[in-house]
Amino acid sequence: MTERIDAPPAAPDAPLAERIARGIRVIPDFPEPGIAFQDLCGVFGTPELLRGIAAEMAGGCAGGFDRVLAVEARGFVLGTAVALHSGRPLVLARKRGKLPGAVHAASYQLEYGSGVLEVQRTALAAADRVLVVDDVLATGGTLAAAGELVTRAGAEVAGYAVVLAITALHGDRRLHPTPLHTLLPV
Repeated sequence: MTERIDAPPAAPDAPLAERIARGIRVIPDFPEPGIAFQDLCGVFGTPELLRGIAAEMAGGCAGGFDRVLAVEARGFVLGTAVALHSGRPLVLARKRGKLPGAVHAASYQLEYGSGVLEVQRTALAAADRVLVVDDVLATGGTLAAAGELVTRAGAEVAGYAVVLAITALHGDRRLHPTPLHTLLPV
């Protein structure tokens, strides 16, 4: 029998962070030795939990926002939920070469490699206030690159929102002074 990864049942009145923690599996040595991968599939597979996360992320951006920028790939799940909850348009930050037309690009470093994010030049306008959404904040490289895409478009990063932040890696320092809303610091 295959192990299911749905979040274990939690009391409906349990704090959101506790319900999130129950839905996360830590996978040692993935994708490389020494990395403890935070698998949020159990969180994503629990509709009421995903709804709560979307509401919390949208409500955590004190100054408001006009658009949601979601970071590939797992950020797409959260960004879609936040965009639907808030009624705001969704913008996708994709890995290099996946978007047609003219793009803004920004490179980033991870714990285990590097990459480039891109956003279509027509996706953001100078007046936009953008909430940048992803699943996990580790070193901050990916979210910093996403923020760079927003500013290159002439828009403003209204805030960052993540489900989980690995505090020992101090990724929040790369995003300061822009507000960061973390639902579960570990």
